[in-house]
Amino acid sequence: MLRIVLLLGTIVSLYFVPWPIVRASITPVPDSVQEQVNRASGYGFDGIIVYADIAGKPPQFYSAGYKNTENKIPVDPNALFKIASVGKLYKAVAIAKLVRNDKISLDKSLAFYLPELKGRIDNAEQISLRMMVQHRSGIPNYTDTFNYWANPKQSDEENLALILDEPANFLPGKEYEYSNTNYLLLGRIMDRVLGYDHFRFIQETILTPLNLNNTYASIDEVKMDRVMSGYYVGHEGDLKNENKASMLATAEDLGKFLRALNDGSVFQDKKEQQIYSSIYRYEHTGLIPGYQTIAKYHNDIDAIVIQFTNTVDFEGYNWSLSEIMYNRIIKVLKKENQ
Repeated sequence: MLRIVLLLGTIVSLYFVPWPIVRASITPVPDSVQEQVNRASGYGFDGIIVYADIAGKPPQFYSAGYKNTENKIPVDPNALFKIASVGKLYKAVAIAKLVRNDKISLDKSLAFYLPELKGRIDNAEQISLRMMVQHRSGIPNYTDTFNYWANPKQSDEENLALILDEPANFLPGKEYEYSNTNYLLLGRIMDRVLGYDHFRFIQETILTPLNLNNTYASIDEVKMDRVMSGYYVGHEGDLKNENKASMLATAEDLGKFLRALNDGSVFQDKKEQQIYSSIYRYEHTGLIPGYQTIAKYHNDIDAIVIQFTNTVDFEGYNWSLSEIMYNRIIKVLKKENQ
């Protein structure tokens, strides 16, 4: 009887083993980045773009799969891609620039800049901008509201309405919890301080000086045939017309921005860089239905590596597989640059 119980336990445990992750992890790492990228379809991705900028070498592009699966259009390494939460890096740099020029204060409160939210957002008078930048405000994340991604909202007003009058998740400054609402509100604060849309400020102080001509605020600013299609497992059709609030960039533009962020050339001076270093990170990932981004700097090989994959499954192993893909690419690059 005991043997039967043990056997049943073993069978049940094997049922819950994440076999796609196991298979992807134990397969030998190939000799080249392109070989690894060519395995994207086996990981469940319709298309993939990788950009690698290793200091002292020309940047390299790698791609596989489809830009648009329905029409069998091959991936274009220069396609525009929705970078989702990676856009927070640009907003955080903009905040640092405004602080450096005494246009905004990290220590003033949400209620100071947006007094109409007093009483609508818990602790608005105690939540500082610094807490919001660092995800320590306690403000609920609108994308965590029930069934959000089944019918995502298309405007900041609709997204903000989801969390107004809701209780805080914790007292200001007491914990860390990632919240997209923080950056929605920071954008609104910048708009009010500047007197115009904060993306114009990003354009004038970040994108134009760095010659980043393929970075945009939303799909409303671009020709849609330039945008890489996005897919969600279980949902039929292309998602590139959804999630209009996401910034878009080519892998090259994002790579150039991340290089400038990490080498300091995006900043006006050391003081501005110190302000930024005190409030936010130097790398990021992004995830919305149809679009996954990993954007990181690797100090040991002085490399910026960007990865775009255009198939998402929140219920499965999709994100873990994108990380496995990325980490194996990094292993190849490190081996090549020993």
